Amino acid sequence: MTATGTLAERAWQALSSVRDPELDQPITDLGFVLAATVRDGGVSVRLRLPTYFCAPNFAYLMVADAYDALIALPEFEWAEVRLTDHFAAEEINAGVAAREGFAGTFAGESLGELDDLRRTFRRKAHLACLERACRTLLDSGWQIDALAGTTLGDLPESAERDSLVRRRAELGLSTTPDSPLFVDDDGTPVSEEKLAARLRFAKTVRVSIDGNAGWCRGLLRTRYGEDVDAEPDVRVPRSRTQEEAS
Repeated sequence: MTATGTLAERAWQALSSVRDPELDQPITDLGFVLAATVRDGGVSVRLRLPTYFCAPNFAYLMVADAYDALIALPEFEWAEVRLTDHFAAEEINAGVAAREGFAGTFAGESLGELDDLRRTFRRKAHLACLERACRTLLDSGWQIDALAGTTLGDLPESAERDSLVRRRAELGLSTTPDSPLFVDDDGTPVSEEKLAARLRFAKTVRVSIDGNAGWCRGLLRTRYGEDVDAEPDVRVPRSRTQEEAS
């Protein structure tokens, strides 16, 4: 693998860590990354969304998170992330580039930063991951009332377990193997008598997230057609020296 190829892969891996705040899926999997180009010691990225009027707070979070993920890589001296085909793209692109925050980007229009919104969606993501993890246990024969005494260590190694642990860490909840599995948003264990109702609510949240993700994929495909299914343009342009050598 060439050094330039490695840089492109590192940029893509960083972008893969960025998630749509509402759908809790990587922007790379959702088709939101239109192009990523490594050049001149940095990386330039273009993002797109399912509709022209996607909520600006959601859009801002994804652009800002993508920038933060890329600029944190020591391989890059600079990063540029630009949103395209969106009614607030100009404001969002300029605000993220200037590191003004959401309140500074939409001065006079916002009520502040988006920390509370981000935490709300992280709590929903945690519930959805918890339901998926519990479903693996129930499908293998566990009874619902037994989940009250279950710990993280009782979960078998799986993608569902990894996702749940990651969401708990984001919320500041314990991730040790002896930690209770079924906890509320504050980390308090859910009692046996309340567990079934909480699990039903968690399933509702998970179904809603999955449904919204499918809806957004459909909107993106309707908007951009076959281009959505094509491989995104992720590359490192050849230098003049490389072109002359070939």
